[in-house]
Amino acid sequence: MENELQNKVFHDESKARKWLEGHLWLDGPVCGYCGTVNNATPIETRPGYFQCNAKECRSQFTVMVGTVFERSHIPLNKWLMAAFLMCASKKGMSAHQMHRMLGISYKSTWFMLHRLREAMRPAKYPGPLGGKFKIVEVDESYIGGKATNRKSRKVREKQAIVALVQRGADVRTFPVNKVNKRTLNSLLRRQVSKKSYLMTDDSNIYPNIGKKFTRHFAVNHSIEEYVRGDAHVNTAENYFSILKRGINGVYHHVSHEHLPMYLAEFDFRYNARSGLGVSDPQRAEKLLKGIVGKRLTYRRPDEAAHD
Repeated sequence: MENELQNKVFHDESKARKWLEGHLWLDGPVCGYCGTVNNATPIETRPGYFQCNAKECRSQFTVMVGTVFERSHIPLNKWLMAAFLMCASKKGMSAHQMHRMLGISYKSTWFMLHRLREAMRPAKYPGPLGGKFKIVEVDESYIGGKATNRKSRKVREKQAIVALVQRGADVRTFPVNKVNKRTLNSLLRRQVSKKSYLMTDDSNIYPNIGKKFTRHFAVNHSIEEYVRGDAHVNTAENYFSILKRGINGVYHHVSHEHLPMYLAEFDFRYNARSGLGVSDPQRAEKLLKGIVGKRLTYRRPDEAAHD
């Protein structure tokens, strides 16, 4: 990572801008206001700015317009470094650590990282997980602190999280209000192909749901059975172990309201993991391609998460 951090795009705003233009504007400048492609004139007195030549627009724009970076006063090279550090840290990086490394305020860094999480979150899923001869594991876990020794404070119940993991491929996680047959049935119907082999634990939620799939295998955790041939949910449990190390060890506390953003972060890194042949720079490039067409409005850090 040390050599990667010496890259000039992390230390020179002009080089960072040209790098981002080269990766986002493959067919020429794209107006972030009207979407016109390759019909703009560079403004010589304002480096990085273009004048849109479309008659109905005529706006001035940069590569940051129409992205989660829009209207940010943070230098673009620091945005790129933050994206790289976030992608290279398997369990995430706290806003306190990031703000010390980048030399910007904690408040700005917190919002900056949330914008990057928004870029990590897919606008929509390409289709259901699994398919013919594919294995999808389903497991649930709970996120939240303990109420021990805090009886004077009202502590919210832990948040239930359901993870759907296709072996050798992607994970999708969803916060749910209740882990029951109705919730799981609806979720699996939308997110998992019925042609899949479904792997679960021995919860009584799954037998009827499993009948809708090609095959359903369950391991009996209550008798300490964790693997039976190819039947197990260890892949999903491994994902949860990484998530909980990040939440408990790096971020320490995540509000219920902002938990989906943190899940998007962990899902993104898992789905672009080194085990699939994706390097840290490639992962960061993938994140930066997700900044287009997204905006995130500001909220005070003390109203949401503390890390």
